[in-house]
Amino acid sequence: MDFAAAVGLVGMAFLLLAFGSAIVAIVVFSAEDGFAGYLTAIESPLFRRAVRNTVEMAVVVTVACLVVSYPYAYCMVYSSRAVRIALIAALLISFWTSLLVRTYSWQIILNDTGLLNQLLLSLGVVDEPLRLARTKFAVYVGMVHILAPLSTLALYANIRSLGPGLLLAARGMGASPARAFLHVTLPLTAPGAFAGATLVLILALGFYITPQILGGTGDLYVGNAIVIQLEELYRPEVASAMSVLLLVSVLVVLLAAGRFVGVGRILGIDRARERG
Repeated sequence: MDFAAAVGLVGMAFLLLAFGSAIVAIVVFSAEDGFAGYLTAIESPLFRRAVRNTVEMAVVVTVACLVVSYPYAYCMVYSSRAVRIALIAALLISFWTSLLVRTYSWQIILNDTGLLNQLLLSLGVVDEPLRLARTKFAVYVGMVHILAPLSTLALYANIRSLGPGLLLAARGMGASPARAFLHVTLPLTAPGAFAGATLVLILALGFYITPQILGGTGDLYVGNAIVIQLEELYRPEVASAMSVLLLVSVLVVLLAAGRFVGVGRILGIDRARERG
């Protein structure tokens, strides 16, 4: 066994011990009273509303991330060297900035007395501050800001792997830039877009911090519902059942998406093997 394999096994053992044991404990705890916790969770109007809001939010954020990420990744590949470095630096700075800092930054920007409302008022666009903070819109904006870099990197790796030869061949055969993009680049990068979208969707389903800070009092999501069951209603078995249901939902989404592009591509394993 070589050194890399040994290090990999140690890392796998740590992950199984740290996360696997916690998952097993939650599953066991959720089944202490049989399936009573699961029945309570499923029959709860609060949980059903949280699931509906979470799915809606995850889908909207995923679509928005693709809309933002595709042109950004495309420019990262085909722009000049100076522009490419600036775009990559901006992406890395976003990764290096704390999630909490980014979330609270949007709260400052979107508040009634925030930067955006002050700008609109000073320009005379509005007569009174818009209600932007503590809304679904604020949640969507914050989530896209946090998750779009992940889909951008997935698309960047996919677009970059095409190389310039295919586009040059298409242009040489008389295709316009738009036609070359629609008939060459877009179909060949669809797997990367799908993998990035799946990754964003999975992460969005379980997000807690950003919806909690930026969302309104009536905007309930699954993560918030779990915390309410645990801290306010003191029903840890129901909270555990909700957690297990969320985990199963995420696994179903991952396996279903893996049927189309492969789980390895979604998790970045295939790209790591190719580089190796």
